[in-house]
Amino acid sequence: MLRITGGATSRPYCDGMTRRSFVQAGVLTAAGLTLPGWLQTRAAMRSAGKPLKDTAVILIWLDGGPTHLETYDPKPEAPAEYRGPLKAIATNVPGVLISELLPQHARVMDKLAIIRSMNHTTGDHYAGAHWMLTGYFGSNAARQDPMYPSAGSITAKLRGPNHPGMPAYVAVPVAASVGLVPGYNSAAYLGSAYNPFQTGGDPNDPHFNVRNLTLPGGLTLQQLEDRRALLQTFDRMRRDLDQSGLVETLDRFQIEAYELISGPRARQAFDISKEDPRLRDRYGRHTWGQSCLLARRLVEAGVTFVTVHMGGWDDHSGIEQAMKYKLPMLDSAVGALVEDLVVRGLWDKVAICVCGEFGRTPRINGGAGRDHWGELMSVLMGGGGLRGGVVVGSSTAKGEYPKDRPVGPEDMLATLYRILGIETTVHFTDKTGRPIPVLNKGEPIAELLA
Repeated sequence: MLRITGGATSRPYCDGMTRRSFVQAGVLTAAGLTLPGWLQTRAAMRSAGKPLKDTAVILIWLDGGPTHLETYDPKPEAPAEYRGPLKAIATNVPGVLISELLPQHARVMDKLAIIRSMNHTTGDHYAGAHWMLTGYFGSNAARQDPMYPSAGSITAKLRGPNHPGMPAYVAVPVAASVGLVPGYNSAAYLGSAYNPFQTGGDPNDPHFNVRNLTLPGGLTLQQLEDRRALLQTFDRMRRDLDQSGLVETLDRFQIEAYELISGPRARQAFDISKEDPRLRDRYGRHTWGQSCLLARRLVEAGVTFVTVHMGGWDDHSGIEQAMKYKLPMLDSAVGALVEDLVVRGLWDKVAICVCGEFGRTPRINGGAGRDHWGELMSVLMGGGGLRGGVVVGSSTAKGEYPKDRPVGPEDMLATLYRILGIETTVHFTDKTGRPIPVLNKGEPIAELLA
């Protein structure tokens, strides 16, 4: 059983935008000068005969807890106070109905899978978000600091980027959960080196750019090159004394780290203006649509895990108006993303997952909304070699509880880890010295595995 020691103790969280951005902090921590470390790990895996995957995940996080009845598990036969204000429509998978406001989803449902029996039993925003993003019940409203690392951070630690010129883990446009930044998207005891790089800004802004894709401290590429040349001189001197070949190996890792800093790959990947305006229209000219398009650009360029933040799903009142505003944006973003990944030949390598921290109460409340409900929620998954056109589990007639095949957050994450080639039995050491596995329970969802 492999055990990995965690990083430094996490510092107090702040907005995280500049201090942890890609080159200023990323080059020196999350995606840069720790790069030799993970390159050495990957080299060791190769020498041990372990397969290295080039798969990726796009996690679309519906912050606030989306209603399952108005999205992926409508109940057209239920009483009105449960059924809600929206109608259901057929998809291209016989017998599978979804919300009338998701026609683009309906067109690609044969590529997707719906988990209709996801549950974890908590209605606490913080506890639910932590559980869904880490696979562990831990943090809660009374103790909000992240207790366990996110799936994205574990991926950054164990897999690194699919291309050495890119960061491993990116949040578009922000890494947030229940108002916390980076919140439960963070690395917790693994250390801030494995927190996500946050793009900031609005990808839908015509002047969108990723801040701090520049060298730190006013350093120029020429100065960096001069420093590199000096280091190479010392390396050559050490190499003359080295009989083991270690210095030559380290040189290779340092060269790849340098390419991350000086190469154009990352800047080009983050430049969404290079996309065809017609494709941008298909995703939707709004933050959510353009964020999903940017996520596709990033995984195509070599990022391994991208979180797309879509906030505002805590609909305690006026759910009809809220859904009519939000669902068309979600629909265009997800529908276009699926089709785009398929056209580009990425569908079998890139998995998508759409989820929030919990579902909503089956009965409409007095404010024409729905309250917190951890007893049941729906999750959308697809790509990465998963089976499409599948519904996992079912819910009771009023959408209250799983009727069969209950699935937990650990099973969802175990499925994503399987796609990424990450063993869930790998252990890290937390700040107290305890060995903690990637997941302490949960199995990949068998119905989704090809």
